[in-house]
Amino acid sequence: MTGREHIKAQLHAHCLALAAKSIQNARAALAAAQEAGNAETKSSAGDKYETGRTMMQLEQEKLKGQLMQAIELKNQLAQLRPGPSGETAGAGSLVFTNHGNFYLSVGLGKVIMDGQVYFAISLESPLGQALRGRRKGEKFVFQDRNYTIGEVV
Repeated sequence: MTGREHIKAQLHAHCLALAAKSIQNARAALAAAQEAGNAETKSSAGDKYETGRTMMQLEQEKLKGQLMQAIELKNQLAQLRPGPSGETAGAGSLVFTNHGNFYLSVGLGKVIMDGQVYFAISLESPLGQALRGRRKGEKFVFQDRNYTIGEVV
């Protein structure tokens, strides 16, 4: 395994850990909201009770959505294999450019690992689509910026 492939494997593991942490945080927030909702049920009466209960239910629905999104991200990451991805950029590729390093995986955004900045982006994102199928040395323009592919791992 080359140095860049090792970085990609570490980045993949780091992203999986971030997704797992998001799941853990969403579950904890949902449990806290459910507990708060139960306490609200016991201590309130009348219209104030109905308003409070509705607000708690809305918050719980929002948190359930965040939990489902975090689980989906983790599942998508788990399907990627961090080994060599070939010469063209695609799902699971780590692409080094003159404007940043991009891990084509899921939309986690800016990831800092070992003091280096990477961007975990989805292939469905506009930049992911612009990177898809590119090879080392290729140049392209995205949002008025000239990109040059330094390496695809």
